Amino acid sequence: MQCRQIMPETPMSTTLPTKRGSFNKHPDFNKKILVVDDEAAILQTLRYNLERSGYEVVTASDGRSAITMAQNEEPDLIVLDIMLPVLDGMEACKEIRKTSSVPIIMLTAKDQEIDKVLALELGADDYVTKPFALHEFLARVKARLRRPTPSKPERDEAIVLGGIVLDPSRQHVTVRGKEVALAPKEFALLRLLMENHGRVVTRQTLLDKVWGYDFEGEQQTVSVHVRWLREKIEEDARSPRHIVTVRSRGYIFKE
Repeated sequence: MQCRQIMPETPMSTTLPTKRGSFNKHPDFNKKILVVDDEAAILQTLRYNLERSGYEVVTASDGRSAITMAQNEEPDLIVLDIMLPVLDGMEACKEIRKTSSVPIIMLTAKDQEIDKVLALELGADDYVTKPFALHEFLARVKARLRRPTPSKPERDEAIVLGGIVLDPSRQHVTVRGKEVALAPKEFALLRLLMENHGRVVTRQTLLDKVWGYDFEGEQQTVSVHVRWLREKIEEDARSPRHIVTVRSRGYIFKE
């Protein structure tokens, strides 16, 4: 990895402080960010620039430490590298998601769509591919921190359709009487489709509602997740009965 490509330019923008404590307070002031990367140069660079932008920063260099610090420090956002020692970033993200909904931005040197999809599937909210421009990274952090916390839905009662029971309050799904384990994004997709059963839900709507309005990935992400979801809930994933594709539009849930 060429960490020099994410080093800040000199001089920095005039909107950033020249020394700690000289910036003006803004809505993100004192937000705590956990940065996890095993490369000291990258860790130091990100910490320095995040602190200059007014954030409190704590760091870790392996996946296991990241899980512990996420529990103990209760950060407002986590920046998590995928390639980590002891426990990789994917597994760390999965473990953190079991107990916390803190926003997670994944860092990866891999530019393959499947790696990005898998990171999002395991509960990450966004990803940045190395090498990246520092201003882009800081903008992603700012946008993620300022994204409103999703309001609690008015209805949390179970949805029962076509032999599928989805219980939002327990994050629990049964299909034809058998419990089915769904990843967070799969559950959110299924819930949105079932809540709108009989109506076409576009791919863009699914991206906006499940991944967020500031998600910059591809619509192919939705197709991959729908395929995985069909494999878990359909009797025949190749000829789906419940999640039906509407060509050039999106998907419709049928009983």
